[in-house]
Amino acid sequence: MSDEKKIYLPSGPLPAARTGLLTEFDPGTRTLEAGFQIAPQFRSLPVDIVFERDVAVTLRDGVRIHVDVFRPADSEKVPVIVAYSPYGKGQGTSPSVMGIFGLVGLDNSVVSGLEKFEGPDPAFWCAQGYAICNPDIRGVVDSDGDSVLWDRQDGRDCYDIIEWLAEQEWCSGKVGMSGTSYLAATQWFAAAEQPPHLAAINPWEGVSDVYRDLVMRGGMPDTGFARQLQTGSFFGKGRKEDILAEAERYPLMGDLWENKIPDFDRIDVPAYVVASYSNTLHTAGTFRAWRRIAAENKWLRVHNSQEWPDYYDEMNQEDLRRFFDRFLRDEDNGWEQTPRVRYAILDLEGGDQVNVAADQFPPKGVTSMKYYLDGRSRALTAEAPAGEVPVTYAVDSNPNAVSFIMGFEQETVLVGYPKAHLWVEARGADDMDLFVLVQKLDKWGTPLQAFTVPNQSPMAHDLTDHGATILRYKGSDGRLRVSSRHLDRTLSTDDVPAHTFDRVEKLSAGEIVEIDVELLPIGLALHSGEQLRFVISSRNILGTMMPGIEEYVGANRGQHVIHTGGEHASYLQLPIQGDS
Repeated sequence: MSDEKKIYLPSGPLPAARTGLLTEFDPGTRTLEAGFQIAPQFRSLPVDIVFERDVAVTLRDGVRIHVDVFRPADSEKVPVIVAYSPYGKGQGTSPSVMGIFGLVGLDNSVVSGLEKFEGPDPAFWCAQGYAICNPDIRGVVDSDGDSVLWDRQDGRDCYDIIEWLAEQEWCSGKVGMSGTSYLAATQWFAAAEQPPHLAAINPWEGVSDVYRDLVMRGGMPDTGFARQLQTGSFFGKGRKEDILAEAERYPLMGDLWENKIPDFDRIDVPAYVVASYSNTLHTAGTFRAWRRIAAENKWLRVHNSQEWPDYYDEMNQEDLRRFFDRFLRDEDNGWEQTPRVRYAILDLEGGDQVNVAADQFPPKGVTSMKYYLDGRSRALTAEAPAGEVPVTYAVDSNPNAVSFIMGFEQETVLVGYPKAHLWVEARGADDMDLFVLVQKLDKWGTPLQAFTVPNQSPMAHDLTDHGATILRYKGSDGRLRVSSRHLDRTLSTDDVPAHTFDRVEKLSAGEIVEIDVELLPIGLALHSGEQLRFVISSRNILGTMMPGIEEYVGANRGQHVIHTGGEHASYLQLPIQGDS
C-alpha cells in the first residue's frame, strides 16, 4: 500500500562536482599494487588489492545494479563489508567529497579515495583481510530502476546483495556492514530483513525514522536537509523518490512513513552502534535504534566529536576491526569484554571525558530529577512553586523566548535523557511551534559551546554562529508542534516521550494543554559555580542542521504562554548521576 503512495520525479546524470576518478562505467578486474595512489592528495595502498569494477548484480525483482568490490590479492577466502547508500560508488575522489573533508578539517590523506563517501576505506580494510563492496544501488548512476529514500525496499535490495556476495568464490560467507549517516541508517533496514549471511553491523550515527528524524521533526515540516538530500543525491537514469512532495501530501504518520521505519524487533545481528550528543540530524535516531533493536550482542559508543573525524580515526578503526574480527572472522579476541556502553561526558571547556564504561545507557546510578519552572524568579527549583505564575512572550517580539536558570554548588554530571513537561497556552492562535534548549553557562553566565570538528576557522565560526549544528555543539535541544502532542503510550517512557504524529489537536481560546518535549540525550559536566539555562522559544533557536540549507521558521503568531507553578507546574527533567 505504501508503495502506491510513493511519488517520483525524474532523476538526472551525476553532476561534475560529484563525479570521481572511478565514476565512468568500465567493467573489468584489475590489480592495484601496493603503493598505488589514485591521486596525490590521497593515501597510497599498503597491500595489493584486486579491484572488480562495475560487476552486475540482479535483484529479486529483476532490476540490475552494479557494484565495485575491493579485496585482498591473495587467494584466501575473506569476509566482506558492504557500504550501502545512494552516493555514487566512485565518488570518493569527487570535488564535493574533498570539499566536505575540507569543511570539517580532515586531510584527504587519511583515506585512499577508493572508499564510498562516509564508508569504510579499502586501503585499511583489505590490509586487515577484508573485502569492501560499494554498490550503486537501485536507480543510482548506471544501475537500473527507481531509487527510494531510506525505505524497507533498501532492506530487501541489500539482502539480495549480501546473499550474492556470500556466494562469491573469494568470500568466506560472512558479510558485515559499516558506514556513517546514510550508510548507518540503511543498516537498520538490511538487518531487519535478516539475510542469512549478515553476521554483524556497524551503524555509525544515522536516522532510524524518516518522519521523525528527517521531514517532520517534532511534527514540524522542516524539510531543509531533506531537500538537500533529495536534490543533491540519487542521480541516475530513472526516477527518484520525491520525499518533499510526499511530506506535503501526507503530513501525518501513516503507512508510507511506517515503511520508512525499520522493524527493530527483527534486528538481532551483533551490532556496534556509534552515536554522539551533538548531531541534531542523527542523535535521536541512533539512540532510538540502540534502545529498540532486539540484538543481545550490541555495543554503544558515544563520542564527543563529529562522525567523519571519529569514523576515520586510527584508534577507532582498530576498535571496529576487533569487533569485525570477532563476528566476521570468528576470532576469539576477547571483544566480549568490551563494555557494552562507552559514553562521553562533555565539559565544553576542554575537559571532556570519553570512553566512560557502563553496562547500559543511561548508566546505573542516574536518577531523573524534576526541576520546576518558576515564572516569578525565572529559576529552576527542586520544589514546585505553590502559586501559579504564567510567563508570556509575543512571537514577533524581541525576545520571543523565555528562560530559566539554576546554579550548581558542587560537581554535577548529567547523563541520559532530558525532557520538558510543560503547560502551555496560545493567545491569538490555535497552534504553537515550540523550540527548547538546555545550555551550560560558565560561572559568569556566558553560554558555553564547543566545535565538534577540527576546522575552527573564521568561516567555521561564521557558519555556526546560527546554524550548521553538526559542526558546533551548543546544548541539548528539542521541539514540538503543540497540535502534535498526542503521546504514543506504547513507546513512551518516563524519560523519553514518543508522539504518534497521527492526528492534529488544535488549541481553543483559553485552553491550557500539557505537553512532553523530547530533548536530545546529554552527557554534561557542571562544575561549582556554573549554571544551566533552559530556554523555551517560538524561534528555531539553533538554526539549521547543515550549512547552506533552508532554515525552518516556526508557524507562530500571537502570544505564547508558559504556565508555571500551582496546578500547572511545568518542569524540566534532567538525568543526574548519583555520585555527583
